[in-house]
This record gives sequence, structure tokens and C-alpha cells, in this order.
Amino acid sequence: MDKYFEYVHTVGFEETNLVGNVYYVNYLRWQGRCREMFLKERAPEVLADLRNDLKLFTLRVDCEFFAEITAFDELSIRMRLAQLAQTQVEFSFDYVRLEPNGGEAMVARGSQRVACMRGPNTKTVPARVPEALIRALEPYAAARL
Repeated sequence: MDKYFEYVHTVGFEETNLVGNVYYVNYLRWQGRCREMFLKERAPEVLADLRNDLKLFTLRVDCEFFAEITAFDELSIRMRLAQLAQTQVEFSFDYVRLEPNGGEAMVARGSQRVACMRGPNTKTVPARVPEALIRALEPYAAARL
């Protein structure tokens, strides 16, 4: 199986509704958090670039659900590189519930497409994916690039 970047999260009460199910928007927040932790841990040069001129615009995000999750479920959000283009990156995410007995259950799958942009806010233009980001993502490619 291909390698993935993993962000582990324990669901809290604030992420659920009155019935006890997790709100949809939290799945999308966890994608963003996983991506942020990836940049922090694997591509700190890109974080420095984000403080300067680089912008990462999320173009598309989706999530498909297979099973309900509730408060105190422990999740592994597993990110892979799905596609790399000159100015865009697509990530895939598997949401896996980590069972107390050591088992795992796939509860959702999602994706996110991001465009690299540069320039002032009124004149932002597409930019090539930074080399540092390409290098950091290589081990996580879902398929040979």
C-alpha cells in the first residue's frame, strides 16, 4: 500500500450535533488541519514562503461518508498526493476510525484541490508549485507521478 501522511484526531463534543453525530463541516476542517500539519512537519520551507508571497487557494473540496462517527472516536486522517500539475495539487484523504482493539474502519473519503498563487491580493496570478512542496509530497504519491 502507498504511504500516507497521518494526522490523528480525537472527536470532541463540540464537533457533534444533539444526536451525537459529527457535523459535516468538521470533516473538511480536518482535511485542512491535516494539510497544515503536513506543511509544518514535512515542508517548513513552504510555510516560510506562505508568510511571504505564496498563497494556497482551495479550489474544490469533497467528502463521501461510509459510517457515522461520534464523540471520542479516534480518527486517523490519511493524506496522499493524488495529482500534481504545474500550478495545482490534489490531495486525497481517508478517514479511518481507530478501534480500541487495534482494528480500523474506513468511515469517509475525501479530496481537495489547491492552486498555488502569487502576487498582491488585487493581482494574484497562478504560480508553479514550489519545489520544496513537490519534494515533500513525493513519498505520499498515490500513484507514480
